[in-house]
Amino acid sequence: MPTPPRQPQDLMQLLTRAERLAARRLRSVLDGGGCSIEAWRVLSLLSDGEGHAMTAVAEAAFLPPATLTKLVDHLVDQNLVYRRVDPLDRRRILAHLTPRGEAYRRRISREVRAGMPVLGESDDDLLRGLLERLVGTLEQTAAETAG
Repeated sequence: MPTPPRQPQDLMQLLTRAERLAARRLRSVLDGGGCSIEAWRVLSLLSDGEGHAMTAVAEAAFLPPATLTKLVDHLVDQNLVYRRVDPLDRRRILAHLTPRGEAYRRRISREVRAGMPVLGESDDDLLRGLLERLVGTLEQTAAETAG
């Protein structure tokens, strides 16, 4: 008996299921360190030492600006993040990791690496490449549709 053709909803179901299972696992690992997924995303982005505008941080954390502001306020209160005026554009505020924030991020990242299942290097690279291709295709289609 021939295999029925795959439907777009099959892919969406698999992507959604994988995202939810991975997020659940990540949340359980991060809970042990007292860190939310959104905070982990912010700390990870800021770990490059560049300083990032709040709009870029909101995008990377998948948060609306108001929610991000509350999260960053909390991270500032914990002395994990600080804000500075962008020297090139005084209207923008850049977020940076504090030394304490970098140490905390490194510890949490080690816990994440130890607590998340690994597919194997070649499978991980394959999946990453396919997902990046899918994201690129979807972004390009969205841009073409919008413009």
